[in-house]
Amino acid sequence: MKQKNESTVSEFILLGLPIWAENQALYSALFLAMYLITVLGNLLIILLIRLDSHLHTPMYFFLSHLAFTDISFSSVTAPKMLMNMLTHSQSISYAGCVSQVYFFLFFADLDSFLLTSMAYDRYVAICHPLHYTTIMSQRLCVLLLVMSWAISSANALVHTLLFARLTYFRNNTISHYFCDLSALLKLSGSDTTINELVILVLGNVVITLPFICILVSYGCIGVTILKIPSIKGIYKTLSTCGSHLCVVSLYYGAIIGLYFVPSSNNTNQQDVTVAVMYNVITPMLNPFIYSLRNRVMKRALRNIFSRRLCSQ
Repeated sequence: MKQKNESTVSEFILLGLPIWAENQALYSALFLAMYLITVLGNLLIILLIRLDSHLHTPMYFFLSHLAFTDISFSSVTAPKMLMNMLTHSQSISYAGCVSQVYFFLFFADLDSFLLTSMAYDRYVAICHPLHYTTIMSQRLCVLLLVMSWAISSANALVHTLLFARLTYFRNNTISHYFCDLSALLKLSGSDTTINELVILVLGNVVITLPFICILVSYGCIGVTILKIPSIKGIYKTLSTCGSHLCVVSLYYGAIIGLYFVPSSNNTNQQDVTVAVMYNVITPMLNPFIYSLRNRVMKRALRNIFSRRLCSQ
């Protein structure tokens, strides 16, 4: 009897954002503007780093890849969400849903590892400045990047394959604006014990462990700062970490709010709101944080514009 009431699905229904129907047009215009700012702002960062030789350093090497990841991370969900809002369609195919699960997890994990690599770069620059060029060699930077991609890809693949093995679903309506893995598992009529166990174990590896590494890095930086006698030296040290600290606070603050708040206090609406925060808003704010708080980036931007004006 149970299997008669449950069936395989060929598509899912995304309920989308918790907004009134009459506000759909306004919110679709708002999210379209945010998505365009995300893409253009992060593309500008990549372009600046590529064109300005002063930015060919490990810190900006990781920043350029973070900008690419932010574009990709937002692109996993935003275009489909906008299409559904504009066409008043809520469906997504099963294959499209599985793809969203994989790429959402992949780029979310990659964001986490890149932020960790950037924290390590700042730790070496401040705590071991005399050995910075030796430690942060091009080989190490590429190795950290390759490892980040490999671990993120493997983790996302494991979760996606475990989800794909689930056959029966109680219904196909997802209370979210994208195919969120936790929301999908709640719909499944199959045994999800293994899925939940893997999420718990691997979640600590790809989210908690990098966050701890970032905290340790900044703990060591804090100890080093306290040893600096001059206020000017402390200000200079903090200015090199300010942008990264802002991005880390936004990214992990949203994740902590979503996954570490007791479930009894968490509603679907809160889940969707927090997901919008780290999937849409944070990737949009990153270019502003790095351009407005970073004198080197602002100087590079002025140099590019001055070259363009002189060439005309």
